[in-house]
Amino acid sequence: MTTSTERIALITGANVGIGRTTAIELAKAGYLVIIAGRSLARTKPILDDIQALPGKKTALFLPLDLSSLASVRACAAAFAALNFPLHLLVNNAGVAGARGLTVDGFEMTFGVNHLGHFLLTQLLLPHLIAAAPARVVTVASRAHKRTSGIHWEDVRRTTQSITGIREYANSKLANVLFSAELAKRLKGTQVSTYSLHPGVVDTEIWRALPNWARPLLRLRGLLTAEQGALTTLHCALQAPQSETGLYYADCQPTAPAPLGQDAELARALWERSEAWVR
Repeated sequence: MTTSTERIALITGANVGIGRTTAIELAKAGYLVIIAGRSLARTKPILDDIQALPGKKTALFLPLDLSSLASVRACAAAFAALNFPLHLLVNNAGVAGARGLTVDGFEMTFGVNHLGHFLLTQLLLPHLIAAAPARVVTVASRAHKRTSGIHWEDVRRTTQSITGIREYANSKLANVLFSAELAKRLKGTQVSTYSLHPGVVDTEIWRALPNWARPLLRLRGLLTAEQGALTTLHCALQAPQSETGLYYADCQPTAPAPLGQDAELARALWERSEAWVR
């Protein structure tokens, strides 16, 4: 059981990369960390690392497959059964270059990166509001600037581009829009929201890209996971509540692409997402 003063963080996809570093640093900052992911076997090493930190830190695992809305609902129910407050939700997990459809019939990258996190956040909001002040941090990307917009018909058909990068850009635009719209809808609750670009980081998120495309990324100069986690951690631990809804890069608020500032598009995405997850 938790103490009355213990703060709880749930982070998705934290067994490797940025998420792993974020989870460790949150534990060092005093959070009880709950890692939601697909594989307990792959997550156990990070659980062990956290529990080996000085001060007898605690970390827990909850099963979560963001490509399945049923799995998202089961994860949220499992969290509710813990009877914990929730002070911080980090929507960190993501895929790039993935192809195909989710089990619910959505383009894979959009389904995992946006829709799964949209539903998870919705289901966990009562816990966040009850524990306020609380935060929702969503890892987006400057890749959101590389799209001409979300074409609603593409969301319900299999990956169309050769590399999957176009779909990745669409999903990251959705992350930025979702975070901004969430801030509006949470006004007055003391739950603040932030989206961010972590940098182009050398992690397993790129594992689904074609083999020929990965060296091109490395030519651009990839950050380490530790460097990439800095902005996530800033938003989680230090960003002012007054900056809710903003998009961050290099630990500072920065203007997203014009589409990322489109309030009407954000509202439309929210309403469609609500309908899709029913």
